[in-house]
Amino acid sequence: MDDQPIFQCKGVSKAFFGIKALDNVDIDLRCGRALGLIGENGAGKSTLMNVIGGFFPPDAGVMLLDGKPYQPESALDATRAGIGFIHQELNLFPNLTIAENIFIDDFPRRGPLINRKSMAERTTRVLRTLGMDFSPWLKVERLMPGERQMVEIARVLASDARIIIFDEPTTSLTAKETEKLFVLMEQLKTKGGTIVYISHILGDVEKLCDDLVVLRDGRITASGLCGDFSVERMVSNMIGRDIGSIYPPKKNIPGDGVALAVRNLSQSGIVNDISLELREGEVLGVFGLMGSGRTELMRMIFGVDDYESGEVVVGGAAVKRSNPRDAIDKGMAFITENRRDEGLLQSFPIVDNIDLVYLRDFVHPVTRLVNKKKVAGESARIAGELRIKCASVDRQAVKSLSGGNQQKVVLGKWLVKKPRALIMDEPTRGIDVGAKYEVYNIINDLAAGGSGVMVVSSELGELMGIADRIIAMSRGEIIQAFERGEFDEEAIMRAAFRVHGDSMRMGSAK
Repeated sequence: MDDQPIFQCKGVSKAFFGIKALDNVDIDLRCGRALGLIGENGAGKSTLMNVIGGFFPPDAGVMLLDGKPYQPESALDATRAGIGFIHQELNLFPNLTIAENIFIDDFPRRGPLINRKSMAERTTRVLRTLGMDFSPWLKVERLMPGERQMVEIARVLASDARIIIFDEPTTSLTAKETEKLFVLMEQLKTKGGTIVYISHILGDVEKLCDDLVVLRDGRITASGLCGDFSVERMVSNMIGRDIGSIYPPKKNIPGDGVALAVRNLSQSGIVNDISLELREGEVLGVFGLMGSGRTELMRMIFGVDDYESGEVVVGGAAVKRSNPRDAIDKGMAFITENRRDEGLLQSFPIVDNIDLVYLRDFVHPVTRLVNKKKVAGESARIAGELRIKCASVDRQAVKSLSGGNQQKVVLGKWLVKKPRALIMDEPTRGIDVGAKYEVYNIINDLAAGGSGVMVVSSELGELMGIADRIIAMSRGEIIQAFERGEFDEEAIMRAAFRVHGDSMRMGSAK
């Protein structure tokens, strides 16, 4: 193929609130090749892609497409230029159909009218490419998270984009869906397509990409052929140091006291007779495949979702059913897996997010006015302890932060007071290796301070690295519990797949 770049950035820079997000960045994209773009959260990856995608202009530098100046004034300009963007955070309208979402920017028309027949045919065709057998007129709100991600991908494919930017596309996908995506990417390259692949799963980058660019603090720290980089070299260039170990040394010792107890909790078709105990100072891992009921169980424990029978006890006191406020008052905290829609007020400043849970504690008992000085001070303290990278906790909106820093804000709002029991559902999904290490340290410190921490994760290796005990779930039941000295990846996976059927089942995990 022609070795001339199809797209170039030359000296591109961008700043927000006086902080440089991009500093003199140069990249080349070539036909039939995939460029891996890696870096810690806040390194500038998404900013660079947003500049290319027309979401905001660069402050300096030039971009060239087919050797000609490229200056998009909107995302639609980028789409019409043949550049497709698959975002980490989904940009779909749940109340619209699949077909309507796919063609939301440019409906096919027959004269002044929308050509619904063409929409249906083109939608069906692109869905089949992704192995999805859905009606084009099915509403997106009825799809699972992984299926919605595939619709986002279908939307870009339907636009016949020549350059496709994938920003963390596998975070919501099952293993089977991820495999389909990787096959599709190889097919796109074979047909001469150009791919930019952003991911914190460095093994995938190593496997899929031809070229590599590493960003740190808005600057390129390394670039070249992907085959010349080991995962260790990638990490070193990302964080500016050798991380030494993926997981920090454990310093907690589980106690005898019970931080949280679940007794015979059931909800028809979701979970069945679940009993477990989370000890004070313990990190309890919860592992299971999609459909195992693990996330639904966590939501019931915290009171977000209702259940038919059973009991949740925190510190010896029963928690009212379907009452998160009561759970909070008794010392429970919950970090949802969906930080964008359920964990944050995206358009609000960092300060309003951090003090959201305990705001009433800063209200004067007589005047009923919020002590804004104390609120700001507490938020600044938490932001400093968690090393949230921002210009101002008072003014900067959470939506302007990187994914890793957003996750720290989610954590921060629960750390204003030390929780007795903290439930964390996929706390490191979509964040980089450096930010993960910091989250692991927070978990470590909380457990060492006596809090019980329950962590749900799809990454079994992660749970084996941080947990004192792991329970495996399948089809709404606890199948087996493993103490740290018994951790064995194959055995835990077999339990999650119920290889031995009910003969392995342990109805409680204590």
